[in-house]
Amino acid sequence: MIDNKIIILKKKTRLDDLIYRYNTLNQAKFYIESLGADFNEYVEEHETYQNVLKKAAEILSRFGRLHIVESKYLPSFIFGEKDLVVAVGRDGLVVNTLKYLTNHCIIGVNPDPKRYDGVLLPFSVEDLNYIVPVTLKGAQSVKEITMAKATLNDSQTLYAVNDFFIGHKSHESARYEVTYLDETEKQSSSGIIVSTGFGSTGWLKSVLAGAAGVANAFLNKKIKLTKQMNWDDQSLYFSVREPFPSKNTKTNTIFGEINREKKFKVLSQMPENGVIFSDGVESDFLVFNSGTEAKIQIAEKKGLLVV
Repeated sequence: MIDNKIIILKKKTRLDDLIYRYNTLNQAKFYIESLGADFNEYVEEHETYQNVLKKAAEILSRFGRLHIVESKYLPSFIFGEKDLVVAVGRDGLVVNTLKYLTNHCIIGVNPDPKRYDGVLLPFSVEDLNYIVPVTLKGAQSVKEITMAKATLNDSQTLYAVNDFFIGHKSHESARYEVTYLDETEKQSSSGIIVSTGFGSTGWLKSVLAGAAGVANAFLNKKIKLTKQMNWDDQSLYFSVREPFPSKNTKTNTIFGEINREKKFKVLSQMPENGVIFSDGVESDFLVFNSGTEAKIQIAEKKGLLVV
C-alpha cells in the first residue's frame, strides 16, 4: 500500500465559482435570486459533489497514499510513472486530464448521475471499492482513445483529446499558410478545427452540420452526414471554418484526413494573437504568431480509460 500513490482530480463547482466572483455566499445567493433562479440548485449540486469527494477519499486512502489535486494545476503537475488517477467530476475533467498523462490509466467517477450523463464516467464512488484493487493489479479493462499532437518549430507541444483550434485568439480572421498532401496555399478564415475520433461528435460535428445545412438550402439538395468515427481510430480530420477566397488567399484545402501518411502543417502569418488551444480550454494554449509552424499529427501516446 505504501508503494501505491493515488491522485484524485477535482474541479470547482458552480457555487465555488460564484463565491469566488461575489466574495461571499450571501452575495452569490442575492445575485442568483435577483435573476429569478433557484439558488438551492447550486447548493445541492455543491453538497452532493463534496460528499462524493469525501467518500472517494475515504475509500482510496485504504489502497495507497492519497493526493487531491485541483484541475487548474494540471498543466504544471508532475505525475509519477505508476500513479493511479481518479477523476471525480464531469466528462470534461477526464478529457482535460488525459492529455497530461502518459501511459496512466484513469478512472472516471460520476459524482451526480442525476445531473451528468457521464460518457467518460462509468463508475460510482462505491465502485472504487472493487475497481481500484483490480486496476492496481493491472487486471482492469481499458478503452483506448486516440489523441492529437501539435508540435511547433521551437519544439513546444500540446495534446488534444477532442480537438484543436488553430487561429486568432479572439476568433477574428486568421491568416496562415497550410500544407496538405504536398500542396501549399495561403488562407484567411475564422480558424481551423482538427478533431479526433473521440471529439468527432463535438465541435467537428457542429461545423459539418452547418456546412451541410448551408449547402442543402443553397443548392436544394439533401446532404446527410453518415460517417461515424471510433475513439481509437488512427485518423484525425481538419476543417477550415469560413474560408475566404481573395487575390491572395485560396480555398482549395478546407477539409481532409490526417494520418500517418497524410501530413498537415500550418504556418502562421498573424503578427499577434495567434493561438493553438485544445479541448476548449483557451487558457492553456500555444502562441502561434508569424513565423511559427505547427505540425499536427496523431499523438504517440493514447488515453487509457478504465471501463
